[in-house]
Amino acid sequence: MSNIKVVKEPLIRFTKRTDISRTKTILIRAAAVVLSLIVAAIVIVCVTGLNPLEVYVSMFEGAFSSTRRIWITFRDTMVLLCIAIALAPAFKMKFWNIGAEGQMLVGGIVTAGIMIYFGNSLPMPVLMPLMLISSLVVGALWGLLPAVFKAYWNTNETLFTLMMNYVAIQLTSFFVAQWENPFGSNTVGIINANTQGGWFPAIFGQTYVLNVIIVVLIMIGMYIYLGNTKQGYEVAVVGESENTARYAGINVKWVVIRTMLISGALCGLAGFIGVAGVDHTISTGTAGGRGFTAIIVAWMSKFNTYTMFIVSFFLVFLDQGAKEIASSFNLNEYASEVVTGIILFFLLGCEFFINYKVILRNKSKEEA
Repeated sequence: MSNIKVVKEPLIRFTKRTDISRTKTILIRAAAVVLSLIVAAIVIVCVTGLNPLEVYVSMFEGAFSSTRRIWITFRDTMVLLCIAIALAPAFKMKFWNIGAEGQMLVGGIVTAGIMIYFGNSLPMPVLMPLMLISSLVVGALWGLLPAVFKAYWNTNETLFTLMMNYVAIQLTSFFVAQWENPFGSNTVGIINANTQGGWFPAIFGQTYVLNVIIVVLIMIGMYIYLGNTKQGYEVAVVGESENTARYAGINVKWVVIRTMLISGALCGLAGFIGVAGVDHTISTGTAGGRGFTAIIVAWMSKFNTYTMFIVSFFLVFLDQGAKEIASSFNLNEYASEVVTGIILFFLLGCEFFINYKVILRNKSKEEA
């Protein structure tokens, strides 16, 4: 008698997709959005008793109900997008730069310092390039330190860059204490509120046009850099396999250092935009958690900078909508953030079904 053991096929199996069409990817993400809205609607009714359609309309109005709100939505999108673009080359190289918050803060510190000490004495054609270059240099140097340790001693870049965030936060607190205005207020206040020295100038009558121009140029430049240059190719090869990169004659240490210089510099530039083009002040909340949100943007976009714009815009829309819900329906901020959290959960979860295929047991085959 045979002792062959029959292994029953599992009811559900998951296999890695080797290829998926763009149409199917769009359909999966669209289905995730629809499902998230349905689940969020159920939660809204159960928890608050509100009409979910009214809540969704309120979310839309929070971002687009007036020209001012539309520009604020674009303003916040540009800052988030700039950080996400900065993370793209590092993440593509599989250097997990979790220090965007700190790199942005040090760029903001140097920008605020120049505005305070030289904002009313230097002409704008000199002042703006000085703030721009200084923020790029300081951000790059902040990113250089973990890159050197990773390249030469293979330290854990995730912990290193994360810890440097806390150093940057303490530095920000120190300089805020130095620049208190008025003294004892624990805040810098609006820098050069009367003269607007160092503020981004209005273009075509709009305050935030320059923010958009700068970040759009960076977006196009990074897309070309990663996809159409030798350095972008080296970043991709190092990310796939360092051994392959060395075999191909690529100097891996230099690629790591160079890429983090670029990543840190662009995060510093985001600090420049945040201080000179948005808040006109500096505080430990200048980054506002966007360094971590940008990680979601970069990951969901697969490092495509054009897709990053769409994802950044959507996340800012959700944030603005959550604030509007809280004020319009007299809800606390946690209730409104639950709705955005549900939508984000589904959007992130749908990536699993984009990367993996679900296979159900074939009953007819099993019976045969």
